[in-house]
Amino acid sequence: MDRVTPPPPVPPDEPLRPLARLDDGTVKQVNPFTGTRVWTVPGRGHRPLAPPRDHRPGRIDPTQLGRYCAFCEGRYLETTPERERLVRDLAGWHRLLEVPASQLHETTAEFRLIPNLFEIVSYDYWVANHDYRPSPEAVAHQAAYLSELAGRAHLLALLRSLFDVVEDADVARLSMRFFAGCHDVVIARRHFTPGAELDDQLAGSGSLSVEEHEQYVALTIRAMQRLYDANPHAVLVAAFQNWLRPAGASFEHLHKQLVAVDELGPDLERQLPRLAREPDLYRRWGLDYPAEQGLVIAHNDHAVAVAGIGHQSPAVVVWARSDGRPWELSGPAVRGFSDLLHAVHVATGADVPTNEEWHHQPPSVPLPAPLRVVLKWRIATPAGFEGGTKLYINTIDPWTVADRMRLRLAELLASGAGLGDVTLD
Repeated sequence: MDRVTPPPPVPPDEPLRPLARLDDGTVKQVNPFTGTRVWTVPGRGHRPLAPPRDHRPGRIDPTQLGRYCAFCEGRYLETTPERERLVRDLAGWHRLLEVPASQLHETTAEFRLIPNLFEIVSYDYWVANHDYRPSPEAVAHQAAYLSELAGRAHLLALLRSLFDVVEDADVARLSMRFFAGCHDVVIARRHFTPGAELDDQLAGSGSLSVEEHEQYVALTIRAMQRLYDANPHAVLVAAFQNWLRPAGASFEHLHKQLVAVDELGPDLERQLPRLAREPDLYRRWGLDYPAEQGLVIAHNDHAVAVAGIGHQSPAVVVWARSDGRPWELSGPAVRGFSDLLHAVHVATGADVPTNEEWHHQPPSVPLPAPLRVVLKWRIATPAGFEGGTKLYINTIDPWTVADRMRLRLAELLASGAGLGDVTLD
């Protein structure tokens, strides 16, 4: 199956006005890329970002450290065979590929790349609808894993968590989903912050060091490219991060997800005709317009962070300054992008539910576009009004988002917090 190609250009839309402040202080927003319409009414922008927790924090049981959830380092066998892990020693960072089951506990992974046990778009979907065939690399990985008794036992246990009955003879056939599946997870090591005593002291993206976060971002980019390379029917790889349960996280343990799908999705499909006739679309409305409106928060040579316009939740958008697919970015460009995204997480705080949405130029799209990550603060839930009108109520307008973030980042920089290459605007 060929990847889809961009639809032909369409006549220009009406002149865009993304932001308007009315006489009573109401701010009306239109997302310049998706057309989402958002209202912010006065008097709601100074509420605390973090919602109340649904339970009182308890003390961490020291005997359970490393075993609090299935993503923790003491429970490697509860997750699928690894594609890659990153380990660190005095000599630096090292990549270990396809670690056998018998060696999983010989090193401690700072980050792991694994297939998702519970796929959004399943391996069976790709086989049934696209006649998808595993890559030679996936076939070789499965054969090596099955050659060990520990590996076969691991696969059998995983399969029995998915299916009612699994015979030993079925292991090879059924376990291919763990080697050729198209929904991956990037998992960080720590469940709690260093020295944590209470179970609400969770280790989010801002709890990582600048160097750790760069490795986390770089591994996510490699994982994205791998999914495109392994599946010729993958039109788009959706990368995202759900942090805390109000933001959709099944595990409150830091991780990103990457899911291959066989269509671009309506938002990108609508943007491509505009991009064909407006090659500067993303720069004009993603960077220049926010700068004109005083919404730039921070920058460095490789990235810019701005308050997002027209999102259902308050948002900060981190843009790469250069066009190109994520895996085409230079090492310094990835590092600069990671530094700004990390700083935004630190300033937001680990107690705020957030989503990261990654947007990029897929291989099937010839029109250049920069990498951008939208970090959304999930502090409100859309209800009947939004569903019925498709007008969304966002409690914090973009100017207030920018002011809050600049103030917090200034405090962090003044305190000597390690934020990498970050210059405030």
